[in-house]
Amino acid sequence: MIRSLRLRLTLWYLAFFSLLLAAFSVFLYGLLARTLRDRLDERLSAGAETAAGLFRAELEELNGDAPAAAAETITEMRPQAILVAFFADGRFLASSSSGPVKQLEMAAARVWGQAETALVVDVPELDGHAARAATRRFTAGNVTCLAMAGQSTESIYSDLRGFRDLLFGALPLLLAVAGLGGYALATRSLAPLNAMAAQAREITSSSLDRRLAVGAAAGELRLLAASFNELLSRLDRSFETMRRFVADASHELRTPLAVIRGETDVALARDRNAAEYRETLGVVQDEARRLSRLVEDLLSLARADAGRVNLKSEILYVDDLVAECCRSVQPAAGAHNITLRCRAPEDVSFQGDEGLLRRMVLNLLDNAVRYTPAGGRVDVALRTEDRWLRIDVTDNGMGIPPQDAPHVFERFYRADKARSRNEGGFGLGLSIVKWVAEAHRGTVSLTSEPGAGSTFSVFLPR
Repeated sequence: MIRSLRLRLTLWYLAFFSLLLAAFSVFLYGLLARTLRDRLDERLSAGAETAAGLFRAELEELNGDAPAAAAETITEMRPQAILVAFFADGRFLASSSSGPVKQLEMAAARVWGQAETALVVDVPELDGHAARAATRRFTAGNVTCLAMAGQSTESIYSDLRGFRDLLFGALPLLLAVAGLGGYALATRSLAPLNAMAAQAREITSSSLDRRLAVGAAAGELRLLAASFNELLSRLDRSFETMRRFVADASHELRTPLAVIRGETDVALARDRNAAEYRETLGVVQDEARRLSRLVEDLLSLARADAGRVNLKSEILYVDDLVAECCRSVQPAAGAHNITLRCRAPEDVSFQGDEGLLRRMVLNLLDNAVRYTPAGGRVDVALRTEDRWLRIDVTDNGMGIPPQDAPHVFERFYRADKARSRNEGGFGLGLSIVKWVAEAHRGTVSLTSEPGAGSTFSVFLPR
């Protein structure tokens, strides 16, 4: 199998050109043969008409002596290139050549039975070759006469042989020129592709910001280059997201690990009493829990990215789920003197993964409580709208600036980084909320006004 695209294009071009040239040659050969034959028939018909006219005149002068009139006509015409013969009432009278009398009589016999007075027929043998003969039948007195003008078709065959020799001699040269031209054309057409391949080989993971230069490439190659550049853009964004994700994850892991190491180093520096050890272990326990939540969140998002999370879909009542989530968050809200209100109609059913939906609502509530100041309020509302189930979590906290709103669902993003880290956030909660909503074919949106609070709305198809 031929691997080279350039060579394959050349062979396809050469095969197509060969078929086209062969078809054209056959057509031209047939056209030439027909033209030569038509010209011969026209010349013979004119000769037969002339011979008939002279024969009729001689018959009148010789008082109906057909043999003498035929001989006199042949003497007057002195035909050279063609053969002239005459017949009267089916009898052979005379011809300009004495050789093919039998063949001429056979041709004349076919003509006597035809209704047409002027015909062109094939003669099997004339001077050793196939021939064509034009006939003109007429009546002079009481005698039916036939004038015939014939000629061998050897001249036609000779011209056709010359044309065939010319074609067979020129075809190899034409195919060689076509092959070289096709190869040059394929090389020129694929030159931009080779240049693009060379540029692509120079692009590495550290230079994904580079793009292929298209130049004067054809439209199809421009489309290929544009598609490859779009792929590079997506890869660049993915690599940048991965680098930022690794950096943020490392930063988040470093903080609790540093606290744990510091506490243990201090505790082990000298002997301490039981109360001091309990205090140290309490700090270590808190940081370990924090690390456990972070690792669990990272694992959930990694599985989501890999598409290896299977929803455990079941029928559940969302009003009960929202109420349970509110009861779970109530102690944290009470500790911060935040009023938590939950409004939901009864018996709102939905088919989905209860564990993931519970985690989504808890993340929204946790985020609202964390960003609402003491004495504030958090409202949770469950509504049914046409084919959608809507969950709104509203707070009257600090709000989110417009420049930060488009990024709040990105991983490890914080509008107030110091506040979030101090209060235990990782910047992953809203990313998980968005993933859970989309896993259930839903969406999540944000409406926020700085200083007045925020509303996160989750829409799930019923």
